Amino acid sequence: MGKATEMNDKHTRSEAESGALKASAIDGGRRGFIGVAAGVTAAMVAPGVILHAVAAAPRSQPVTSDVRWGLLIDTTKCVDGCSACVEACGRENGLDLQVKSEDESEARWDHQKSVWIRKVKLQDNQTGRVTNLPMMCQHCEHPPCVDVCPTGASFKRADGIVMVDRHLCIGCRYCMMACPYKARSFIHQGTSGQLTRAPRGKGCVESCNLCVHRRDNGEESTACVDACVAEGHEAIVFGDLKDPASPISRKLNEIPSRQIREDLVLNTGVRYSGV
Repeated sequence: MGKATEMNDKHTRSEAESGALKASAIDGGRRGFIGVAAGVTAAMVAPGVILHAVAAAPRSQPVTSDVRWGLLIDTTKCVDGCSACVEACGRENGLDLQVKSEDESEARWDHQKSVWIRKVKLQDNQTGRVTNLPMMCQHCEHPPCVDVCPTGASFKRADGIVMVDRHLCIGCRYCMMACPYKARSFIHQGTSGQLTRAPRGKGCVESCNLCVHRRDNGEESTACVDACVAEGHEAIVFGDLKDPASPISRKLNEIPSRQIREDLVLNTGVRYSGV
């Protein structure tokens, strides 16, 4: 009886050890599958929808106030008739995927389609001099859009980028009314052809976010800057306003610049020279 009990115990232990090994193998297989799935650069998640991984390394540290991102726009280099920055912004953020409905007039479409950068012309009434400048979200230190938002959807990151949380936005458009730069757009129609780096949705407000997906993946420029450089104008400089050695800080020390609507004391992150 004692030997039989001992043999049964050994058999039970053997089965348990075998089961543990199998479980470990399965668990390892699962981990391996998850690792492979996470490393795939393009995964089909639904018919016609593909998720693309960003090539650069994603952010591993929280956003801090050690930096403040901004733009300097030299209007003396901004060429009349050039729309390279506007078009590049559209491609980068999926705005070029907007489609006019058949029953919508061209005038209504031009008025309601989302635009994150507008080319604005200013004319001096005394001299007649015309200045071209790109107008986008100014990424204010004290953003009026954030002050009036009832849900907290409009917010400012620690690094100075003003954004909209589409999960919290209820489409009230108070922020659009509060913005003195008319920099925000409302999405009136259903969206298609979504970009994973820049999701959009009907009933939400949106605006320039300084290509925040690039910021969070270690890239050093914005779509508008790259396009302006490619055209040979180099009218837009991007960088850290808090770093005295950054290209934008050095340029700000070299040439005079100003804020649009300085009287509002918003301390904008976008500065203009030649205005």
